[in-house]
Amino acid sequence: MSIQIDTGILELMASKVCHDIISPIGAVNNGIEFLTEMGDQVDEEVVNLISFSASQASAKLKAYRMAYGAGGADDSIKPEEVHQAIEAIVGEEKKVMQEWDPYGELGYGDDRPKAFCKMLICGLILAMECLPKGGTLEVKPGDGNETIVVAKGVNASIRERTGEALEQKIPRDALEPKYVHPYLMGLLGSAYGYSATMHEAEEDVVHIHIKLPAE
Repeated sequence: MSIQIDTGILELMASKVCHDIISPIGAVNNGIEFLTEMGDQVDEEVVNLISFSASQASAKLKAYRMAYGAGGADDSIKPEEVHQAIEAIVGEEKKVMQEWDPYGELGYGDDRPKAFCKMLICGLILAMECLPKGGTLEVKPGDGNETIVVAKGVNASIRERTGEALEQKIPRDALEPKYVHPYLMGLLGSAYGYSATMHEAEEDVVHIHIKLPAE
């Protein structure tokens, strides 16, 4: 499957990925510098910071690889792997909790369509961006042939123009790194036969609808 993405979109995607990764990588570097200055006196708090930051960087890279990389469309990837990838990003802080069963009914029936897990992890990453103060993530079947990702929490909302980006309706000259993930999710979805929309179902609740390819 060939997907045409111009250099502007690639630059925006690189900006987003680097922005999300630079913080934990920077924390690792700072921690190592502290340890170097301490010499033989090892500070457990610094070691924990390095460990946490390294795991965060690794988790985000794994999730982005599944979301954006060609391998993410592999049929061998299962919903439980998506659940694990998101859980690794959440980490021990548990600011965001997952409340869905990766082994349960997710809206695709007996056969998982190609690139379903790619779209699912894209939807979950987008849902986390709707939770400024944390909350819960849920995945459930919707009406007809669709899967719904639910973000629920205090002040859960859709960032301005994010829905337009998801539906490929935002002007290209208006695209910014903060919109590139939903834009790419919509672009990838179109390439694999999916469509995606999002709306605020009620106060503090956002729904992301992923319509599966026609059989």
